[in-house]
Amino acid sequence: MPKPRISLIHPTSSPFSRNAAIALWEADLLHEIITTVAYNPKGTASHYLNLLPASLRLRVAQELGRRTWIAPEGVPIRTYPWKEATRVALMRTGLGRQFSLNSQDLVAWVYASLDRHVAKRHLQGLDAVYAYEDGAATTFQAAKARGILCLYELPILFYRRSREIQVQEAEYFPELAPALQAVQEPAWKIQRKEQEVQLADHIFVPSSFVKQSLLDFGIKPEKISVIPYGAPVDYFRPQPKLDERFRALFVGRVGPRKGVHYLIQAWQNLQLPDAELVLVGANEFPVGWLDKYANICRYIPSVPHASLMNYYTTASVFVFPSLVEGFGLVLLEAMACGIPVITTSHTAGINLFTDGVEGFIIPIRDVEAIQEKLEWCYRHPLELAEMGKAARRKAEQLTWKSYRQKLASRVQETLDK
Repeated sequence: MPKPRISLIHPTSSPFSRNAAIALWEADLLHEIITTVAYNPKGTASHYLNLLPASLRLRVAQELGRRTWIAPEGVPIRTYPWKEATRVALMRTGLGRQFSLNSQDLVAWVYASLDRHVAKRHLQGLDAVYAYEDGAATTFQAAKARGILCLYELPILFYRRSREIQVQEAEYFPELAPALQAVQEPAWKIQRKEQEVQLADHIFVPSSFVKQSLLDFGIKPEKISVIPYGAPVDYFRPQPKLDERFRALFVGRVGPRKGVHYLIQAWQNLQLPDAELVLVGANEFPVGWLDKYANICRYIPSVPHASLMNYYTTASVFVFPSLVEGFGLVLLEAMACGIPVITTSHTAGINLFTDGVEGFIIPIRDVEAIQEKLEWCYRHPLELAEMGKAARRKAEQLTWKSYRQKLASRVQETLDK
């Protein structure tokens, strides 16, 4: 009996989409990968990079590097790059703003375009499609008409719960409302999200928090599987800290959805001597908002992913006070580096570690809780070091290999029903 054929669709390269593809390939289920841009550093595109002027070559190489995706052996990877290239060009040159095009609209345009391509050209002879939020509605509709199984991965909180939290946050902090994405999502995009969840035959989520956000709105529990993502223990490792300064670190999108304003307030209240708060990532606060806190924290714009270990290993503790999250891969990156974490119950923290052993889990929007945990870390360096060692040990148990095995097994069970 021939093995089932599954195509995986994701507009961008990410650790979870790449590992999902590998999981299907290892189970001999993967037919093809469909994406926008798939850069192979050893492919022909890298040769053409050398023909560009040096200043442009570096910028293009960085953009392509974020889109690296090398298909498993024997599996074709189909690409539709032009709209993604147009989106990047519009945003990097500022032309998008001149034409009143915001980044959310352009991303949605790319996702919807790829979804239509798949529905029209890539469903022949398939048993199942494996697709992601915002990029599956049209594909699932066409697949259903052909009797093809629809597998759906939701890496982040279901939009209804996400919207509730962000609308509430905008009411608390009106000046931050422009930076809260879900408050501004158009009706057509919301309708697509609803269609995807309803059409999906099975939904894979990375945390109990995401599962609960689906259960709260009527999705049946037997339709959902929780499979936490893996820790990059091979290339994020503990390193000796080169100074004695207490350093709290945040990595991610620096904005209100991640609760960074609560972290800044807590740090400002503490006034710890010989201590530093470092924020690394793209600034998503309204223009000028973060500048007011230049004397409170050190801000570092987005850096290449390969450079992040240099920041993790300078930290004493990693703080991730997110309000809306599906998982938080940065939690496992920090743990892999032997850094204990402080995070909220709105991340995958409860699926990854034990509160008080490898880190701390706190409520959202709780400045006092952030202060309390940070001060404990500051006052207990020896215990904090032991907590960091425990974090590394836990990360070593939560590997991508384990994730792939669980995902492949659950997909096969779904196919066999």
